[in-house]
Amino acid sequence: MKDKVYVIVTSIAEPNEVLQQLARGCSEREHHFIVIGDQASPAEFHIDGCDFYSLEKQKQTKLKFAQLCPTKHYARKNIGYLLAIRNGASIIVETDDDNIPLKQFWDNRQRIQNVPALRSSGWVNVYRYFSDQNIWPRGFPLEKIRQLPPPYESLNLTNIDCPIQQGLADDNPDVDAVYRLVLPLPQTFRKNRRVALNKGCWCPFNSQNTTWWPDAFQLLYLPSYCSFRMTDIWRSFIAQKIAWINGWAILFHEPTMTQQRNVHNLLRDFNDEIPGYLHNTEICEILESLSLQSGVEKIGDNLKVCYEKLVSMSLIGREELPLLDAWLEDIG
Repeated sequence: MKDKVYVIVTSIAEPNEVLQQLARGCSEREHHFIVIGDQASPAEFHIDGCDFYSLEKQKQTKLKFAQLCPTKHYARKNIGYLLAIRNGASIIVETDDDNIPLKQFWDNRQRIQNVPALRSSGWVNVYRYFSDQNIWPRGFPLEKIRQLPPPYESLNLTNIDCPIQQGLADDNPDVDAVYRLVLPLPQTFRKNRRVALNKGCWCPFNSQNTTWWPDAFQLLYLPSYCSFRMTDIWRSFIAQKIAWINGWAILFHEPTMTQQRNVHNLLRDFNDEIPGYLHNTEICEILESLSLQSGVEKIGDNLKVCYEKLVSMSLIGREELPLLDAWLEDIG
């Protein structure tokens, strides 16, 4: 049976070249392309092959989450995930409006992978498997960046279940403000490597080029009441913890996009990343200590446990919990 693939973006941009390329690629392959707008989105937005949801159209979906989610926030992307799930998606691919798909982006995706894998290695800077440069992903603890991962050649080839898969991006990859302020860009990554992180291996992953299968769909949830620069990073830590108890690994694979980054104020990004610089190691230590239950049917309960813990640490606002309840209710 042919996969029912949904590509999800949130954007306030005019119909730019990236969005048009994504729409064309989806149309050519009979994929579905959803763009979630926000308060600053253009009043008129149309691209052939794209389903655009303005704020008003989002409210008309009757999704409970759409009524509660704050405007002017990246977490409105959750509405796109919910629409894809409601429409029977078998694969969800998330990206952004400044990531240009390479030819390989459109290749068929496989959940089960036979790849080099790590287990119980603590913090693993995956970017160092794809580059010899001193480069690290956004969200990686600064105090760990000089720590090299185990040699790639030493990793055992493993047949492994990876319902969450992070693709890298060339040219302007997802690095933090510290890197951008002091180290060189553009950077490119090796094209001939993949690696899976199993239980006990922490590495942040983002929402810019990530593929999800149905068992993991609930873990797509992006929190609203936290730092904008940490919403997908903290999501990734929670997803990793819950993936482990279900016997899943997180796959990191070769770049299938190039990023031409939208304009950012780097000092503002730095300020928004401070909660991560200060707390990411602590968050993962706390998550690792939590006692959760295995089974896809327990993921919702596990999400509540994890988010309630981050709320108790004053890292995420208490307003998050009704939003999470709405998310789980809408998924059903």
